[in-house]
Amino acid sequence: MNNALLFLINTGFSLYLMVVVLRLWLQLARADFYNPFSQFIVKATNPLVLPLRKVIPSLGQLDTATLVLAWLVAVLKMLVLQQLLLGGVALSQALVAGVLVLVKESLSLMFWILVIRAILSWFSQGRNPIEQVLHQLTDPLLRPIRRVIPPMGGLDLSVLVALIALQFIQILLADVLRGF
Repeated sequence: MNNALLFLINTGFSLYLMVVVLRLWLQLARADFYNPFSQFIVKATNPLVLPLRKVIPSLGQLDTATLVLAWLVAVLKMLVLQQLLLGGVALSQALVAGVLVLVKESLSLMFWILVIRAILSWFSQGRNPIEQVLHQLTDPLLRPIRRVIPPMGGLDLSVLVALIALQFIQILLADVLRGF
């Protein structure tokens, strides 16, 4: 029973954290706000982001209220899991681990968005609204790689290079997180 509860709590926090990170990523990439996928992300996060915006102003293009919300969700996830696993809470560890969890979940989200984009490219004709947003999110990540490794014979290796780099960084972060 305890493992099932831990799974549900971890999954719930991770999914909401990914939605909050997606909101931030959509804003930074200047993705189409009127896209149905973007609207879902905005509506799912507005109840917590809008009150925070009244207290936390944006810094230029960075929506700091959304960034703080993502960090708070990661910290709360760590606190709840610590309580369930250890029977106690170490707030200082949860505050630091929250940053690491936020980075790890962001990298994981980037990885899966790239995988979904690659799979959709095999089947889709490019008219899907979700695919359009995925391109808007990932093109800034892939553009520098394409300058070094241009598409060859219609085969774009930039997604593969980005996936390998993201996995490498995630493995490094996982080693750091185990220290906590």
